[in-house]
Amino acid sequence: MPRTARTAALLAAALLATVVPSAGASAAETVPRIDLTVLVVDDGGSAVEAITAELRSTGVPYRRVDLADSGRPVIDAGFLSEPADSATGRPRAKYQGVVLPHEAAFGPDSAEQAALAAYGRTFGIPQVDAYTWAHPGVGLDYTSDGGFSGPLDGAAASVTTAGRAGPFRYLDGPLTFEDNDPSISESYGYAGRPREGFTSYLDIPVDGGGRASLIGEYAHDGRRELVVTFAYNQYQRQFRALARGIVEWLTQGVHLGRSRNYFSVHVDDVFAPDARWDTERNCTPGDFDCVGDEGEGENPVRMTAEDARYAAAWQKAAGFTLDMVYNGGQGEQWKTEHGGTDPLAAQLIADRAQYRWINHTYTHPFLGCVQDTSTVPWTCAENLSGSTLWMSRSEISGQIRDNHNWAVGKGLSVDRAELVTGEHSGLKILPQQPTDNPNLAGALSDNRVKWVASDNSREPGQRAVGTGTAAAKTVPRHPMNVYYNVGTAAEMADEYNWVYTSRADGGSGICETNPASTCLPAPLDTATGYASHIVPQEARTALSHIVANDPRPHYVHQSNLAEERTLYPVLDRVLADYRTLFADNTPLVNPRQREVGTELNRRTAWDQALAAGKVTAYRVGTTVTVKAPSGVTAPVTAPEGTRKQLLLGTAVFGTPYAGARSAWTAPESLQSAITLKLPTA
Repeated sequence: MPRTARTAALLAAALLATVVPSAGASAAETVPRIDLTVLVVDDGGSAVEAITAELRSTGVPYRRVDLADSGRPVIDAGFLSEPADSATGRPRAKYQGVVLPHEAAFGPDSAEQAALAAYGRTFGIPQVDAYTWAHPGVGLDYTSDGGFSGPLDGAAASVTTAGRAGPFRYLDGPLTFEDNDPSISESYGYAGRPREGFTSYLDIPVDGGGRASLIGEYAHDGRRELVVTFAYNQYQRQFRALARGIVEWLTQGVHLGRSRNYFSVHVDDVFAPDARWDTERNCTPGDFDCVGDEGEGENPVRMTAEDARYAAAWQKAAGFTLDMVYNGGQGEQWKTEHGGTDPLAAQLIADRAQYRWINHTYTHPFLGCVQDTSTVPWTCAENLSGSTLWMSRSEISGQIRDNHNWAVGKGLSVDRAELVTGEHSGLKILPQQPTDNPNLAGALSDNRVKWVASDNSREPGQRAVGTGTAAAKTVPRHPMNVYYNVGTAAEMADEYNWVYTSRADGGSGICETNPASTCLPAPLDTATGYASHIVPQEARTALSHIVANDPRPHYVHQSNLAEERTLYPVLDRVLADYRTLFADNTPLVNPRQREVGTELNRRTAWDQALAAGKVTAYRVGTTVTVKAPSGVTAPVTAPEGTRKQLLLGTAVFGTPYAGARSAWTAPESLQSAITLKLPTA
């Protein structure tokens, strides 16, 4: 026997010995315990990084081994498992799945590679080869034998029948690889024809007829590998669409963590007019830096009654609900200034049941420090002793209270626990206002506000506003790059050009100095640029949030529903692209602000419990046990047919999504752990 084969055999025998029952143990007791943790072997590449990001973002526990770390643990039988204990006779597998950079990350003849292979055979542990090439060692023909190798930009791949019946059952339409820049190769892959033992899950057509695989399962030698033969990173749409299925395959559909595809859109400034971009001066009248303007400018952008009727009809046709973030006092002021009538308000109030409503303060004032606008940018005004001047608690509280009472008086269904302040003011704004208005927390408490919106581009993390367990928490929102101060596509393209073109091309040059920005190669045509460039780009950005298990809302403004109604092309594109790709069992989840806040809060508590090592979860046969600290709810995903153990009897577990069932869950009364019963099939 060759030395490598002998080494592998000895390691396999060592692992197999761990499942031999102790004296007196029954056959049932030898079923191993498999911990619900994933082992990630990291080579620093983007593929492993992407899968790790998916595990982290969805709440799946994992242990990372850095191949570049000279002090890393050795992967051997003792690292991977424990022998049967005397009490149960059960061996313990420490990891339910293994992620490798490729099929032979430790070297094909190494003891560590042999230990992993033996572990996979002994306990039935799946292995993901994050990125490799097509060759017989992974169950594929070489690409020279009727396959393909090269850039995949723009390629239309298809989920196979086996993929749709298995881990990718939530995908429906073709999966098109991103091609955001024709001048750059963004994806590369090796598509090989399957050999015996290989089941393709994602493939592409190849020259000469037939199809070749980009993702598939290779069953051999008593083991199962998921073989991925294209390069990717965590942000690319093709990976984001496939990430759920990779994790489902890796964990055999039973894991800690929970994922949804979220999308909600807040429409700010409802009932208020928005100032219009000045295409001549390249600024917005009313802004401090708009030189030569002393007021709000002429011809502000505001919805009409017809725009309101269109919004209601669009919602019904699209199957999507908007959140109307309203300023009642601004509407009253408009009515006073326009003969005592306001057809827009009348129409929106008549259709009030069609929308969700969120308090945006009565007249939309700045709730932070008193702004000194004598300089650009503005600064916080100070009193004679050098202390910052702040809007008072009573003023802030009145803005929140009056707007809530106005809504109640109009019959709007509004949740007083939710608030969006004007421009997210009151919260810290760097660099001018490095702290929250110290009067904000008290005003929120006065009005029983629990969830206050923040700007995700400034503060992506949720945090408390104030102190104590009753403090309100932020709900970060994604700003959509559909500007608040435009009513037409041409105005939008004009302002976009100002922001995203160089000084040499007539722009502001902001894109040249901001490291987070990229300049356009040339200014957009103002007649066509919105539809041809901005719409697809914004839809792509929104969709990237949706498929990343990101519940944070997106926000726009009422001006985007007015005049040329610039928002709808973006939303239509997002919804169409999503519904083309995903199956009916994976609908968009449209949460309200309270639900987003709760989701983010639960995730923080869960991540903290995992980091502290206070979660224990394992599977023995068809029974799953999860123990977490008191007060921490656990995210769990399991197959259809799973039931939760009650004190007496069982109940259906979770809610259906993407072909599985999942929930945030906790032990029932008088129980110390969560116990799930998996379907025997």
